[in-house]
Amino acid sequence: MGKGALVDQAAFNNVARYTTFMEIVQSRRTTRAFAPFEVPREHFEMILEAARHAPSGANSQPWHYIVVTDPAVKQKIGECFVQEQQRRARLRMGFPTPNYNGVKTAPGLIVVADFRFVRAFPILNDGSVWWITAIGQEDIQRQIKPLLGVPEELAIIDVMCFGPPLKPPYKRWKKSLDQILSWDRFNPGNFMTDAQIDAWVKETRHKVMYRDESRID
Repeated sequence: MGKGALVDQAAFNNVARYTTFMEIVQSRRTTRAFAPFEVPREHFEMILEAARHAPSGANSQPWHYIVVTDPAVKQKIGECFVQEQQRRARLRMGFPTPNYNGVKTAPGLIVVADFRFVRAFPILNDGSVWWITAIGQEDIQRQIKPLLGVPEELAIIDVMCFGPPLKPPYKRWKKSLDQILSWDRFNPGNFMTDAQIDAWVKETRHKVMYRDESRID
């Protein structure tokens, strides 16, 4: 074994930092209805300062954020989602969608991406990049872009709503660590057949999507 600098074990075994981080991760909750509250501008900036440090392919950072605070614009954006929810209901897709009316009540953080930056990593420059989100539908893109002055060449890829919850949020069910972890080789015990997945969709999905983990039977 060649000689080299010794690894600083303390720097790579800082359990206290991990514990602090896990407190944040485990307390994260999804909120779909918000109480009236004016989020300070500096809070938006703090969130986006963290987002600014996110990794990206070829460090191209192909995103832009639009903080929407205008109530009229939020109302129109929220209505786009409600209409999409109603369209899915008419199609009888059998997929339980959330109540999107909450979008109208929350400050919205709109993520805008410039997919032309795919040129920064030409191995993917073959049309194979596909970003799937709840607002991937072309109709919603066409409706929201003019509201926010987004150029046609760009794509709205996500809407993040945040603010104080209207009701106390709850923690949703998560798989256990042994269900998502294998060592060295894939554990065959964690493999699900197509029939098992179909059964999960039919019998379990509706229980775990939006229900409090304490109410999962």
